[in-house]
Amino acid sequence: MSTGAPTPRDNPELYGHDVAVATLARALASGRLAHGWLLTGPPGIGKTTLAFRFARALLAGPAAVDARLAMAPDHPVFRQAAQGAHPDLRVLEVERDPRTGRMRSEITVDTVRAATASLHMTASAGGYRVAVIDGAETLNRNAANALLKTLEEPPPQSVLLLVSHRPGALPATIRSRCAKLRLRPLDDATVERALASLLPDRGVEERAALTLLARGSIGRALAMAEGGQLASYQRLAGGLAAAAGDPGAMDELSSELARLAERGGTAGALSLIQELLGRVIAAGVGRLGPGVFAEEAETLRRLAASRPLDRWAGLWEKVAHLAAATDGLNLDRSHAFMHMLTLLAPGSDRAEGAHCGAFGADHVRG
Repeated sequence: MSTGAPTPRDNPELYGHDVAVATLARALASGRLAHGWLLTGPPGIGKTTLAFRFARALLAGPAAVDARLAMAPDHPVFRQAAQGAHPDLRVLEVERDPRTGRMRSEITVDTVRAATASLHMTASAGGYRVAVIDGAETLNRNAANALLKTLEEPPPQSVLLLVSHRPGALPATIRSRCAKLRLRPLDDATVERALASLLPDRGVEERAALTLLARGSIGRALAMAEGGQLASYQRLAGGLAAAAGDPGAMDELSSELARLAERGGTAGALSLIQELLGRVIAAGVGRLGPGVFAEEAETLRRLAASRPLDRWAGLWEKVAHLAAATDGLNLDRSHAFMHMLTLLAPGSDRAEGAHCGAFGADHVRG
């Protein structure tokens, strides 16, 4: 079921991030703007939504927005930006390859050159020209170098807004030439308020459970709701607690995780396992807090008691290593998740030392 949530470019709402908004509002009001801004933080917390909100304010001027840089959705600038039709706004992001139809893995130099060339033109409304680089960490080397030239010698009345959840992947020379805004995960109350608006058809208990697993990310909560991951988490926790010595149950769980990964990438399925590991450890030290489902606390306490807590903590790194190998070496996802679950299952400590050797080239897809 689709959540029907707006995209960052057509989203009139921004939840939280008061400090970042105030910083941008002061810069806009003063007229003394950095030519480059780098907005960073975890995925799904509103970085790109904030970038488009600031871009609209730059294009329309301070009088068109309120103290939180909000603009009425029926404003001409809002409509043009949402439709990708504003002549003074360029958006750079990973695109589809016209030959294959598949999403590229990086932003190319040609895309950057076309966008930065437009920044040298006179703005149609006499104000700013703006470029939003969404997923700036995906700039390839040549694209990053082309962008750096513009940051070093920016055209007048131009602003580049870089958005990244992995700023360390950007060259230090680019980071050093941008004003930086680090956005933090949202608090649970803000996430719950957002979900009440975005998922009004979901029950209060379901939204509360999604908030617990979202870790401050509205985007993560929406993705979990759309992908049915809340139910998958419950089956994963209950299945692992009951599946020791049951190959059939383990196979069923690994197949479900593989299906999740096929739909939304390995990261989404991996996050469920890592969330489970974190909550098992919290249960083991008595700090679990509210439960995601009714029997969760007891289920996780049983899992926590099945091995020392330091072993549970060590499994986080092992699972992440296997996930990286799965994507990096194009390994079969079902085998990968089966191996992860085998490591997590109670009584499986003997398998931990040999997990890399047992999982190898015979699982590479042909």
